[in-house]
Amino acid sequence: MSQQSLSTTAVIRESAEVRFADELQRLTLADKDNPKPQGWLRSPRAVRRFILGDDELKISQKFFGDDALIDRAIVTLLGRQGLMLVGEPGTAKSMLSELLAAAISGDSGLTIQGTAGTTEDHIKYSWNYALLLAEGPTQRALVSSPLYQGMVQGKMVRFEEITRCPPEIQDVLVSLMSEKQMMIPEMGEGARVSACPGFNLIATANLRDRGVHEMSAALKRRFNFETVRPIQDPAFEIELINMQLKRELGDLTNTIAIPENVIELLVTTFQELRSGNTRYGGNIQTPDAVMSSAEAVNIAYACALEAHYLGDGVLNAGAVARQLIGVVLKDNADDIKRIRYYMDNVARERARHSDVWKAFFNASKEFWR
Repeated sequence: MSQQSLSTTAVIRESAEVRFADELQRLTLADKDNPKPQGWLRSPRAVRRFILGDDELKISQKFFGDDALIDRAIVTLLGRQGLMLVGEPGTAKSMLSELLAAAISGDSGLTIQGTAGTTEDHIKYSWNYALLLAEGPTQRALVSSPLYQGMVQGKMVRFEEITRCPPEIQDVLVSLMSEKQMMIPEMGEGARVSACPGFNLIATANLRDRGVHEMSAALKRRFNFETVRPIQDPAFEIELINMQLKRELGDLTNTIAIPENVIELLVTTFQELRSGNTRYGGNIQTPDAVMSSAEAVNIAYACALEAHYLGDGVLNAGAVARQLIGVVLKDNADDIKRIRYYMDNVARERARHSDVWKAFFNASKEFWR
């Protein structure tokens, strides 16, 4: 059943292959002379252009960071090894896996979400028990998992937060990744599914989340690991946030004023709290909370909506201070002390010389003092 047939109303977020359908079509037309791996809809060159952008074909850049990482990821997916994207939360690992699956297979929806409750059935297959009782273990009674479907259809499969699964569940993948076959003993001796060309696995794992389980050495050998790192360049991060904010706001962009110095303050705060160093060489304690670019975009978006619906239509630094609470106050009570130190020693000093920092500092007094 297609995505369109499931809903006739507007959706909050469409899959990458739907959002960027026009771009993918232009890439396909321009990709006729490039060699395509068996099972891939597009060539590796086209996949790279889809993710990193191409001005000539009017393809937007979707991933900002290490371009060489994209090349290595594509090369990994050409081979027998799976691709493991690791890194801090909020570094666009899931987005990158979605973009790769959309460009290569035209389908980013074959996804397994790893949790403490993930079972072997979620990874392989289960049964429609009414049909199982009526017909026995037939193909019609079998309920296929996303990985099963990916093997049959020759498509990329995404496994999100794989290290949240218990180790014994993770290791179900060991033989599947090695042999590219799935045995179905209920259907008789020798019953199996063999992966078609184009099948591979893109997994993601956060490095510091609670509940993370170490992967076995055997499973690690089935993957090539790539680390997705936070953006280090402040100017680049400002540009990214502005672009993402305009994309999120859509038509509202024309009705909301977004001062550049407020976005600069937001990025500066995040970069300093993320790194533990201020731009003038001071040292501060980093909070346990995730200070990612994705969180910064969320704050900017929330501030813009506040300005539009509850304010005067101008995104302001006071709103940034208020929204920062939702990012920081999550797990560790000590983070309150760390942010308070930042406000009292960094923001206060800058407030003496900058109106935007003054608004930020004054608004923070209510929450951090």
